[in-house]
Amino acid sequence: MGVAAIEQLPAVKGTEIAFAGRSNAGKSSLINALVGHKDLARASNTPGRTRELNFFDIGAGRLMLVDMPGYGYAKAPKAEVRKWQGLLKTYLRGRPGLTRVFVLIDSRHGVTKADEEMFQLLDESAVTYQLVLTKADKISGPEEAAVLEKTRAVARKRPAAYPEIHLTSSVSGRGFKELRAEIAGLVSAHN
Repeated sequence: MGVAAIEQLPAVKGTEIAFAGRSNAGKSSLINALVGHKDLARASNTPGRTRELNFFDIGAGRLMLVDMPGYGYAKAPKAEVRKWQGLLKTYLRGRPGLTRVFVLIDSRHGVTKADEEMFQLLDESAVTYQLVLTKADKISGPEEAAVLEKTRAVARKRPAAYPEIHLTSSVSGRGFKELRAEIAGLVSAHN
């Protein structure tokens, strides 16, 4: 279900886990790999395609995955960006089932200014979030160690950030066993 306005939000059922990230950080690919369904969330060659909150009911009402609009895409009209931001702020501040937001960071670029702005919004909304480095197949060992350490340092400074960082690759499947286990633990604790 796609939601473009607050009045369209579905009733809260079970645990909600949301995924945020810059446009082109790999949200759709991660969600598809996470659930083992290549066409659940639409991946696009055009960054910024997700323009609403997309809800995916996984597990008969026990788990709802939420694909949030990508941020940091400069070509979107300013009025549309303000509309998305208003929807996100209202969603984040008033959703009782929202258990965690996973913020996806492209491991090739690390944390950007746009990511920092999302962290600020999440901190202000008092929503627990966790950083997930994506596209790990595109960096080497030394680069990986450096981006992991820099990302951990950023997370340690943020009041609502969960300290553990996930490193994933939708291409190789790396990190998905751990990410699925973490989500299953959140569902068990919440239900």
